[in-house]
Amino acid sequence: MVITEPEKISEGRVVAFIDIGTNSIRLLLVRINPNGSYFPLTKQKETVRLGDQGFIDRILQPKAIERAVVVCKKFMELARAYRAEEIIAVATSATRDASNKVQLLEMLKREANLEVCPISGTEEARLIYLGVSSGLRLGSSKALFIDIGGGSTELSIGDQTRCYSLYSLNLGSIRLTNMFLPDETGPVSEEQYERIKEYVRHKLVDVTKDLSRHSVNCSIGSSGTIENLARIAFVYLHKTSHENFEKLEYEDLRKIVRAMCAIPLEERRKFPGINAQRADIIIAGAAIIETFMEEFGLSEIRVSKRGLREGLLVDYISKSEFSYMITQMSVRKRSIMQLGLTCNFDDEHAHTVTRLALELFDSIQALGIYEFRAGERELLEYGSTLHDIGTFLSYDTHQAHAYHLIRASNLPGFQPEEIEIIANLAYFHRKSTPKKKHPNLIGLNKEVIKSIRILSALLRIAEGLDRSHNGIISHVRFYLASTDSLVLEMHAQRECQLEIWEVEKQKKYFKKIFGYNLQSKVIIKRDESVPLVLEGSAELEETSGVEVSSKS
Repeated sequence: MVITEPEKISEGRVVAFIDIGTNSIRLLLVRINPNGSYFPLTKQKETVRLGDQGFIDRILQPKAIERAVVVCKKFMELARAYRAEEIIAVATSATRDASNKVQLLEMLKREANLEVCPISGTEEARLIYLGVSSGLRLGSSKALFIDIGGGSTELSIGDQTRCYSLYSLNLGSIRLTNMFLPDETGPVSEEQYERIKEYVRHKLVDVTKDLSRHSVNCSIGSSGTIENLARIAFVYLHKTSHENFEKLEYEDLRKIVRAMCAIPLEERRKFPGINAQRADIIIAGAAIIETFMEEFGLSEIRVSKRGLREGLLVDYISKSEFSYMITQMSVRKRSIMQLGLTCNFDDEHAHTVTRLALELFDSIQALGIYEFRAGERELLEYGSTLHDIGTFLSYDTHQAHAYHLIRASNLPGFQPEEIEIIANLAYFHRKSTPKKKHPNLIGLNKEVIKSIRILSALLRIAEGLDRSHNGIISHVRFYLASTDSLVLEMHAQRECQLEIWEVEKQKKYFKKIFGYNLQSKVIIKRDESVPLVLEGSAELEETSGVEVSSKS
C-alpha cells in the first residue's frame, strides 16, 4: 500500500519499503526513531524476472507471477518479524505494462497479504531522483540521473533540491533482450549489437533535444545494470576486486562489451566481475548505456547504489513531522545529524563544542597565523558534532567507537578522505594525539594527516571548554600577546575551574601544532546575587565583569 500522509512517528516505528521491479524485487526495512533519525534494519534483493518473455505480448507469465508472490511472501514474513507497522509497496514497468496485472495484484493481496500500487514511469523517475540525490552533494549544480531497469529506463535532471525534467522510456535490459536476443546462447555479433543501439538511439531523439536545454555538470547512474558494468570494468580491466566502483568510463565500457559479445553465454557467466544472473541481459543493458553516453556526450558516469526504494523512504519522511531534515538540511548536514541522532548523542553538548571549535577556527584564521585549506572549517564542524557518538557503547573508549562508527557509516555526500578526517577528529578529541605512526593514519596522504593534526588541536580545546557539559563558556577568541604567545580569552557565565584545567592540558600540543605559547584569560559575567569564589593562584581584576588570568 502507499501511504500519502504518514501517521506521526513521534513514538518511533518500523516501516517496510518494497520495490517490485521487472528483474528484481527489493526490500528496505527501516526503524524511524522518535527524534527523526532512521536506522536500516535490513536490505534484501531477489531476482525474479517478472518481465521474462512478457514485453512482446504484455502478459506476465504464470511462473514469473509465482516467483514474485513467493518472494513477496518471504519479505512480508521478514517485515512481520521486525514488527513493521507500515508496508509501502510499488510496482514498476513490467506490472504497469501488463494486460494481466490485476491477476498479479490480486494474488499478492490474497497470498502475501500485500497491497501493491503500480506507479507511472514519471513517478518512478521522481522517486529514483529522490533516492539517488539524497545521497549526493550537488548544491545548485545540475546532474543527469540515469536508471536502467529490466523494462524501462528512467531519466531525470535535477540539483540538490529540485527536479527539472523527468522521463521514462520503454528501454530495459530484459525488454531489449527479448526483442533482439531471444534465446541467444552464442556470441553476439557486432551487427546484432548495433541494431540494439540504433533502436535505443531512435527512442532517444525527442529526449535528447529536450535535455539539450539544460546544462549539466555530471551524470549519475543507478541500477544493477550500471553497477555491474562498473564492477566488470574494474575487475576485468583494472585487475582489482575493490567493491567501491565510483564510476563507469565510456572507453572502459566499449572494451568490456566487445569482450563479452565475443563469447557465448555460458562463458559470459564466468566473465570477471559479472553477476552470473545478469549474463543473459547484460549486453542489452550495456547497449542502452553506451548509446546514452554517445548521444549525451558523456565520458563517464558516477555510480550510485541508491535507487527507488531509498526514494520511497525520502518521500515518506518528507511527508512526516521530520520533513525539515529533507527540505532544510544539506545532504552532508543531514548525514551528520542522522548518524548523531541514531547514536542518541548529547546534542546540546555537541552543539556547544561545535560552536566553540568554530569560534577558535575563525579566530586563528582572522589573526592570519595559519592558512587553512578549503573545506577544513566544515570538516571541523562535523567532527565536533560527532566527537562523542561512541559513548552509547562505552564511555571509557568512546573515541575509538566513534571513529569506527563514522568510518562504517559511509556518510552520503562525503568523499572517503573527508570521512577519514571526521572519524579521526572524533578519535583524537581526547587522550592520544595524532602521532605520525599511529595506526589510524597509516595509508593516509600528508594533506589529510595535516588536517587531522591541525583541526584536532582546536577540537581538543573546544571539548575541554565544555568539560562539565553545562555550557558555561559562552564565547572564546584568540588574540596576540606577543610574537610567540597567544591569549585564549574565555567568556564564562560563572566559575569554570574545570574548564581552565582542561585547557591547561592542551597548551603543549597547541604549541607543537601552531608554534605559539598559550595563555588563558577568563572573563566571568558578574552576578551580584551570587558571590564569586576563586580558588588557587588566579589573579582577580575588577572590570565590567570579573577577569581571571592564568599564564602559561
